[in-house]
Amino acid sequence: MEILSIIYLFYMFVSIYFLAFFLILYFNNKKTLFDFPATQKKYSISVLVPAYNEQATLRETIEAIFDIDYPIKEVIILNDGSTDRTREISEELLKKFPKLKLVNKENSGKGDSLNQGIKMAKGELVVVVDADSYPAKDSFGKLVGYFDDEKVGGVTCFFAPRNKNTFLEKMQVIEYNVIALVRKLLGYVDGVYVTPGPLAMYRKTALEKINGFDSKNMTEDIEIAWNLTNAGYERKMCLATNATTTVPNKWKAWYIQRRRWDIGGIQCIAKYKKEFLKKGMLGMFIIPFFVFTLFIGVLGLGVFAYLFVTKIISNYLLVTYSIPVGVPILTMEDIFITPSFLNYLGIILFFVGLAFTIMVLYTMKESILKKQNIFNIIIYSLVYLSVYPFIIISAIYNYFKRNTKWR
Repeated sequence: MEILSIIYLFYMFVSIYFLAFFLILYFNNKKTLFDFPATQKKYSISVLVPAYNEQATLRETIEAIFDIDYPIKEVIILNDGSTDRTREISEELLKKFPKLKLVNKENSGKGDSLNQGIKMAKGELVVVVDADSYPAKDSFGKLVGYFDDEKVGGVTCFFAPRNKNTFLEKMQVIEYNVIALVRKLLGYVDGVYVTPGPLAMYRKTALEKINGFDSKNMTEDIEIAWNLTNAGYERKMCLATNATTTVPNKWKAWYIQRRRWDIGGIQCIAKYKKEFLKKGMLGMFIIPFFVFTLFIGVLGLGVFAYLFVTKIISNYLLVTYSIPVGVPILTMEDIFITPSFLNYLGIILFFVGLAFTIMVLYTMKESILKKQNIFNIIIYSLVYLSVYPFIIISAIYNYFKRNTKWR
């Protein structure tokens, strides 16, 4: 039990450390969270829209892009061998939007599609927008100012779930708000580790310098951020604007998406493992942060599994040997939980984490905080997040089995 207590304390220490880390960043920078740099320069922009079987959302995505109040040089749909009506819808849209271009190619993955688009792009800045995402009208205008700093290679923004009616969708609304604020806080220490697909803006010369996206990685948006970091470019996060995106509304689709994210993260760790603890933000912060995240998740699940299995075995032995000799199976002493420092620490950690989540929703001015009762936020903290260690285990298993299918 002494070893278990040490493991438990270590788990708690790391969790409290990161909570304190983010709280310090928050209170030191809360006045500038929604600031963005203004610019007088006009950048030429090429927008890349990778699409694979996106007939349900592509039209609305393209219309949202052309509705943005910033001049766009061109929009390129990269049809990655779709088998539905994606090509037909794209050809219809070509007649409506003169600046729209279409590339029909064999299915080779999102990363390869984007690399072909980069070669075609004529803009100084290259924007990637997923075919099921919808940038806000002011999004480009609030992101371009970051590129006045030549050290900036990529910029991303807040993503809000477009569908938020079911229980699973409401959980993701909370999750996306937490992710957005945490990512913004990491930006203050140059720790932005991903430029997600729903909307990311890049300096084209930076993409060319690092040879574009990794076509073999399942999370090309994480890998490109790590590659930019390794090449000396900064990544920025803007909370002043957003893009809405369609989130999974079925548990199976949600699980597959999250497993893909974890597998891609593991692929990035494997690819950049030689940079671990070496000079620079990638080696000294981002990779250790990712490793700790995976390790802590697995460790927490391991401790839970150990306690659960030992409890079952001890109860089985108790029942098996107590009944024949007439010893009581349950006594009054068994009803009471013995208070301990570890129990109190766990409870305190839960409530601090819960308070942090509520603080995030308040800071982000998320209406869910008003419409949704505290019960759902507790379920998010207590149940929804507890599923993630199981997904990490599944991702590790599938990574070593070389099962890296997108869907």
